[in-house]
Amino acid sequence: MILVTGAAGGPQGSTGRHVVDLLLRRGEAVRAFVHTDDHRARELRELGAEVVTGDLCEIASVRPAMRGVRRAFFTYPVTAGLLEATGAFAAAAREEGVERVVEVSQLDASPEAGTPRMRRHWVSEQVFDWAGVGAVHLRAAVFFENLAVVAAAAGRLALPLGPPETLIPLVAGEDVARVGAGLLLDPAPADPVCLVTGQMATAGEAADALGVTYEDVPPEEWEAWAADVYRDEVTVEHLTHLWALFRFIGAADHPLYRVTASIERHGGRPPTTIQEFAK
Repeated sequence: MILVTGAAGGPQGSTGRHVVDLLLRRGEAVRAFVHTDDHRARELRELGAEVVTGDLCEIASVRPAMRGVRRAFFTYPVTAGLLEATGAFAAAAREEGVERVVEVSQLDASPEAGTPRMRRHWVSEQVFDWAGVGAVHLRAAVFFENLAVVAAAAGRLALPLGPPETLIPLVAGEDVARVGAGLLLDPAPADPVCLVTGQMATAGEAADALGVTYEDVPPEEWEAWAADVYRDEVTVEHLTHLWALFRFIGAADHPLYRVTASIERHGGRPPTTIQEFAK
């Protein structure tokens, strides 16, 4: 039995839903953890998943969901509660004797990272490591889906990234899921950190691929717009800091600005390009 969180999917990449689909296609027994028993939960049941409903931040929900599980996939949306959910999930996994937890982190998760969310992800990684549950941290680049949300809402790629030559490390949410599913099914030992970047593109190239124009907007204008669109202060905080970080680096090289072999190695196919994603 493999437990998958974020199984209902959402606008931030839907990695949990993709993992469920990938595992079910391979004949695996999947327990899908969702927050609400709605039409998406019904679809998961129709696909063959066992569905459990609960709050990832509540240990009383997580413990029964973890029973009988040997491997698990953990993802949490960019909103409040990451560390509470990590603590509950890690504690329940340790109690159950889970042998591997594959969890979605961020590309530059570190105690000195340039965004508060990345620093929280580093703390989350430490908690999973301390729990001794064979954690594998998928340090993923910016999802194509994040840019698509902006393009759809604004009608253009309006971001405070500076000139169109500013570089962005990118990846498809489905490619992150492919790596996650591959690692969940691989019996071999795995490195605790797995970098997942599918493409390096400039802001201008990303806009062209999505069929819109790129527009550099002032950071304060972006933040006010994002507050209206996302209606989540943690999401706005993270993205505002993230775009400022890329703007600062600009078109310069960075050690993390590399397409990684992990997607093809663990996911079984070359990385999806943003042009393919847009189609």
